[in-house]
Amino acid sequence: MSHFSQIKTQIRDLTSLQAALTDLGIQWKSGPQPVKGYRGQTHMAEIVIEQENGYDIGFSSHDQSYELIADLQYWQQPLSVQGFLNQVTQRYAYHTVMQETARQGFQLAEQQQQQDGSIRLVMQRWVA
Repeated sequence: MSHFSQIKTQIRDLTSLQAALTDLGIQWKSGPQPVKGYRGQTHMAEIVIEQENGYDIGFSSHDQSYELIADLQYWQQPLSVQGFLNQVTQRYAYHTVMQETARQGFQLAEQQQQQDGSIRLVMQRWVA
């Protein structure tokens, strides 16, 4: 029998998570909304990603972070669950760094996509 799996993440900021999903071209809906699973089961989530097969993926707040909620038997994404989370986490980290450094008065001076898939950021701040 299928059921929802809850996968812990290090994601804590909803705005950065939404920006990360948008960057990746993932269509999402803001919640709280039900994530649909096997035999009509639902689980409430702050972000819902609908899949073509009718079984959703969601991100739900839990203990000051967000968990990925999905019935993994019906996972229908181009990447594996881990590959999906890796991409989302990288874009989430990017937005979190940009948000925090801007708050501290830094500006992006240079950005380079590295061959290994990482992103190199050079930040600058002018002090009078």
